[in-house]
Amino acid sequence: MVTPRQIRPKPGDVLVLVGTSKGAFLLHSNASRRSWKLGGPFLAGNGLYALAFDGRAGRSRIWAGAESGHFGAVLTSSDDFGKTWAKVEKPQLAFPAGSGTNLKRVWSIRPGREGEPDVLYAGTEPAALWESRDAGKTWALNAGLFGHPHRAKWEPGGGGQCLHTIVPDVDAPGRMLIAVSTGGCYITEDGGRSWSAQNKNIKVTFMPETYPEFGQCVHKIVQAPNAPGRFYLQHHWGVYRSDDAGATWKPVEKGLPSTFGFAMAAHPRCPDTAFVLPIESDGFRCTPEGKLRVYRTTDAGKTWKAMTKGLPQKNALELVLRDGMDVDGCDPAGVYFGTKSGKVWASRDEGSSWTCIADGLPQVNCVKVAMVPRKAKKGRR
Repeated sequence: MVTPRQIRPKPGDVLVLVGTSKGAFLLHSNASRRSWKLGGPFLAGNGLYALAFDGRAGRSRIWAGAESGHFGAVLTSSDDFGKTWAKVEKPQLAFPAGSGTNLKRVWSIRPGREGEPDVLYAGTEPAALWESRDAGKTWALNAGLFGHPHRAKWEPGGGGQCLHTIVPDVDAPGRMLIAVSTGGCYITEDGGRSWSAQNKNIKVTFMPETYPEFGQCVHKIVQAPNAPGRFYLQHHWGVYRSDDAGATWKPVEKGLPSTFGFAMAAHPRCPDTAFVLPIESDGFRCTPEGKLRVYRTTDAGKTWKAMTKGLPQKNALELVLRDGMDVDGCDPAGVYFGTKSGKVWASRDEGSSWTCIADGLPQVNCVKVAMVPRKAKKGRR
């Protein structure tokens, strides 16, 4: 039996949550981010496709979407950095009886806005959105999206038919963007009661219609800070920006070696800065030319520059999955990503240089970064 290595992060530390095919790992460092300590594996043997840290309302809670080949998919949480996990007495995410739909995987867990300390969201396969308003005690299926007329025509992508991205708009309390593979980007303006497909100008190369209303294979959406209405989007083929809250999208691809990719992150303060990690193609899902390169824009996608210092530039046929990149809130900002080969890379200077902070892990499915609250205390369940 594997005994997980425990960690004891301090208030103010940077915490990196790593979900892998065989469990969760936690890395932590002080704000200098010069040295890291690794803990885990937690929930050993389970596939972890979704992790989140909730530091609101005095909590220091880790949420995990765990998947066992025997017991299936569950949501669980830890208030002591993985030492113990909440017992799951019954399925939290249960589709309506008679719907013919059963939970296969939890793909996304997203805390609500700062002003909504007890709100949580989860995205699943089959594609559905779930909401909790009591800090995760109970969950409700979003009926507006589950009953959407497009839903019957959504097709599974390479990872299944999943709702993998949830972006509550920090500038508009009633607005949220979600992404479905393959369904595209959907937006609500009324707190989830109704949803509309918003994929204008997103080109599709794998369907008879080049610019359909829906059916796009959106891989990731992130919100830019301090610029209301600005979002970045990584498509199956194509990198896009919206300046009108997703109503329209424009390609921003100059300087990229490939427009195919999964991972994407936005700078925590500068709306013109974002990061992507291009992949050769859907037929050869590895970094182009065998070079591991993160591309950074500082002009809202008009141009992109390869950030390679410290990254292998020879025989590095790597793949970073859709939830495999994130940023911290430090200044300068830290950028982090994990590879399918089990490496975790970190930059503490906004991508200008890189260090491998973990190696030899199982396949990395997701990377999430948080700051341990300075007044951390056990929160209410």
